[in-house]
Amino acid sequence: MRYVAIGDSFTEGMGDERPDGTPRGWADLVAAALAGGGEPVYYANLAIRGRLLEPIVTTQLDTALAMSPKPTLISLNGGGNDMMRRGADLQRLVTLIEGAVERCEAAGVRILVLSGADPSAHLPLGHVLRRRAAALTVAVRELTARHDVLFVDCFGDDELRRAEYWSADRLHLNAAGHLRVSGLVLAALGHPADAHRLPAAPPVRGVLAEARYYREHVLPWVTRRLRGRSSGDGRAAKYPDWTDAPA
Repeated sequence: MRYVAIGDSFTEGMGDERPDGTPRGWADLVAAALAGGGEPVYYANLAIRGRLLEPIVTTQLDTALAMSPKPTLISLNGGGNDMMRRGADLQRLVTLIEGAVERCEAAGVRILVLSGADPSAHLPLGHVLRRRAAALTVAVRELTARHDVLFVDCFGDDELRRAEYWSADRLHLNAAGHLRVSGLVLAALGHPADAHRLPAAPPVRGVLAEARYYREHVLPWVTRRLRGRSSGDGRAAKYPDWTDAPA
């Protein structure tokens, strides 16, 4: 198997950092689990945080399909950053995703499409994001059914909505969240895997914690938007070429 993951911070693995600070995430976990099954697995991860959907399905997908030897599996997630911007065109996002599916089909490469997990219950103005993401998820489910390709609905996973699966910024999954997504993906691929589940825990938020959250996470995000910058500016893909599946 030759597996390439394309996408944004969700696929890069933000929120699930190794001791040296490098992101791991669900895609790395999937590649490692597949390799643990005894099948040789080569892996690349082209995802970069902050990326909008268009560069994912053009620049990243172009790179993936041009790799030698050709991938046998590509996973695609994107659109979350688009939906957080004013005037997001959901139909355009659907068209971009369908175009990526059709390109993979024409190239003879299997594609797996994921919806991102749902952080909206924990975010300011989260109801706006949830409405857009729910509509996109429905449309993507329909288009993947038309094309008979795998769709992993992380957005519809109620377990992942719990605060215990999210990092301090409330926008990216933590290690437990990425572990659960990896189980959902492995199950969709036909590999035995139990989706990780955390025991219930009481909420620990208070006035001081909320003030710290807005200061450390919301304000920097707003500042980047006002300056037209992205958290991924200047960053490169963590695994831009074939490598052995990471441990």
